[in-house]
Amino acid sequence: MITTVQQSILRIGPRVGSAALTLAVAVLIAASPSTQAQTFTDLYNFAGSPDGAHPFAGLVRDAAGNLYGTTYTGATSGYGTVFKVDPKGNETVLYSFTGGNDGGSPVGGLVRDAEGNLYGTTQYGGISGYGAVFKVDKSGSETVLYSFQGGQGDGCNPYGGLVRDAEGNLYGTTPSCGNSNNGTVFKVAKNGNSRLLHSFAGGKDGADPLYTALLLDTKGNLYGVTAEGGSQNDGVLYKLSPKRKLTILHTFKGGTKDGCFAHGTPAMDKQGNLYGTTSRCGSGSEGIVWKVSPQGKETVLHNFAGGSTDGANPIGGVILGAQDNFYGNTDSGGPSDDGTIFQLSNKGTLTLLHSFVGSDGGTPFGGVIRDAKGNLYGATLEGGSGGDGVVWKLTP
Repeated sequence: MITTVQQSILRIGPRVGSAALTLAVAVLIAASPSTQAQTFTDLYNFAGSPDGAHPFAGLVRDAAGNLYGTTYTGATSGYGTVFKVDPKGNETVLYSFTGGNDGGSPVGGLVRDAEGNLYGTTQYGGISGYGAVFKVDKSGSETVLYSFQGGQGDGCNPYGGLVRDAEGNLYGTTPSCGNSNNGTVFKVAKNGNSRLLHSFAGGKDGADPLYTALLLDTKGNLYGVTAEGGSQNDGVLYKLSPKRKLTILHTFKGGTKDGCFAHGTPAMDKQGNLYGTTSRCGSGSEGIVWKVSPQGKETVLHNFAGGSTDGANPIGGVILGAQDNFYGNTDSGGPSDDGTIFQLSNKGTLTLLHSFVGSDGGTPFGGVIRDAKGNLYGATLEGGSGGDGVVWKLTP
């Protein structure tokens, strides 16, 4: 198991909520043999140093089919990497973090521009040690665009990835620091200037946006979730306008009728409905897939119950596919309790496409992506031939 990663989760910085502790416990789940098999390929098995290890986040894909992502640890310094895996499964370490001014220990995934530059965040490092926003170009050269300062005037220790607008501005969240030490929403311009768009107060507006990235619509509105806060302290779904007006679209109630501890990136359909996951609560106590209409009405599409025929603890959100299907993964559940890849119909019918057994990967934290042919791709935090995680492909 990955003791160093678990310790890093628990020492995020000045503050972390119970959501992170719950997730850390989920990482400790033991593995057992499984009998399920699907059309599934491990494209790459991470091997630690000098390779990367333990990718928390999902992947991005270019037109040639190359996959890009981050690892939390591994490489010669132990502070993680930015990597590329080609369609044949060959891996290239594009950049190895040193944990110094260049940043260290990236948890979030990457966003890619038209020129092939990659952008992301690191949990630690940077000039002040509170994490950084970075750019890695096609040659593997890294530029730190912004170093977080922490305290009340800035965020710290980002756990999520970024979203990029047409002008090249980057938007993201931090789970800590800010005015009330409950996390922030931030913007970093192309020239590196940073602006705090919102500081969560920890009350009705939410707290601790953890393991999450933002959704940006065509009008410039940002959508996101928090793991805590809200009237029940079970997290919220919010909208932040270009004029920095925060609107709570849904407050999670927890218990058996709603989810709690929301993570991942919201998805939106053509009608403006939003979709996502919570990692806990619901009738099965193992998280839900939710839908929230433009009018704020929530529908629970699936309650995860764990066990051999269902997933448990979805952290990466869902993506929309053909015929109004949704795809995602869970960090546990399935016959071996090593996590699953699932398909969910718009009527709530769940199909397990693959159940991890440890040797092929385990504990997928990040979300999945889908190509034009319907192939799914993702990464797992653990498992594989070296126990350091894998990059996988599933052909339905």
